Amino acid sequence: MSVSSLSSLSDNETPLRSRRNDIKLNAFEKYDDKEFRARFRVSKETVLYLDSVIGSTIKPLTKRNRSLQPVDQILITLRYYATGSYQRVIGDIFHIEQPTVHRIVHRVTEKIANMRSLFINMPTAEERLEVANDFYAIAGFPRVMGAIDCTHIKINSPGGAQSESFRNRKGYFSLNVQMVCDAKLRIRNIIARWPGSVHDSTIFNDSPLCAQLERGDFTPMVLLGDSGYPCRPYLLTPILNPRTPAEEAYNRSQIRTRNPIERLFGVLKRRFPCLHYGLGLKTTNIPAIIVACAVLHNIAILRQDEVVEEDDPLTIVEEEIMVQPSNEVNQNFIVRTPLINTYFTG
Repeated sequence: MSVSSLSSLSDNETPLRSRRNDIKLNAFEKYDDKEFRARFRVSKETVLYLDSVIGSTIKPLTKRNRSLQPVDQILITLRYYATGSYQRVIGDIFHIEQPTVHRIVHRVTEKIANMRSLFINMPTAEERLEVANDFYAIAGFPRVMGAIDCTHIKINSPGGAQSESFRNRKGYFSLNVQMVCDAKLRIRNIIARWPGSVHDSTIFNDSPLCAQLERGDFTPMVLLGDSGYPCRPYLLTPILNPRTPAEEAYNRSQIRTRNPIERLFGVLKRRFPCLHYGLGLKTTNIPAIIVACAVLHNIAILRQDEVVEEDDPLTIVEEEIMVQPSNEVNQNFIVRTPLINTYFTG
């Protein structure tokens, strides 16, 4: 806008950019607690907690141009996680430009994802008994410290020579994300970088967690997985062809006890629908958003911050299991039989 056109504005008129930046939503005042959680997926108290932890690191260095304050930036980022749409954030919150929303989302996402070491950890030696008792209370399966599985997060085709490696067996592009959770649905481990075509067992075998288990860092505790994983002394899977009542009892208990990981995926994608609808960003920017959502999920659990659905609750469809070939008889004898004889006979 030229100097002459600026001078022609009346006292009640302001340039479009100035008006857009001046229209700010005070969500804390406009929405009651339920409406606020439905819109931003966490409570007002949790937003203020996030501000207390990361606010100083995202605070604008200047007050020029009506810079957005940390709480505003956190709300913009949470609204993006709730919708997966820059356009809806722009229309719903501050009426700011899309490049600004993009910068804010990635700045805040980086800070939240960097909190990973504080909130996503395998159970400590002191925690393992309580975690195992929580799992045992489900269906009598002993010594469990976590349930493991993978879930697909939709992405756009990344392009290039390697793009087809991101196309999963259902035909769409994705990242295959491995998680371990406890019986309270707290995420204990996450890997969010593998293309959608990579098998669950490959992700696990390449993970630092697998190396820790191989070293015996968590002995005698075990993980429970589905038939997509190989059966090992520290990773117990269902028996593909149970032949005795004890083996059938083992399978029933194993399947029920690992159910929290399936529930976790549903809860996580309902709380942060961007993980369900997909992330239309550069592939390199997506893992941080997935990890940030996982961190926020754990913070919400610790703060007893319940999910409140918006008007159109999601329907999460369970993913099919790809059976991992293995020497079933040998693995059953070496790994499962002692446990079955101790806990599931009679």
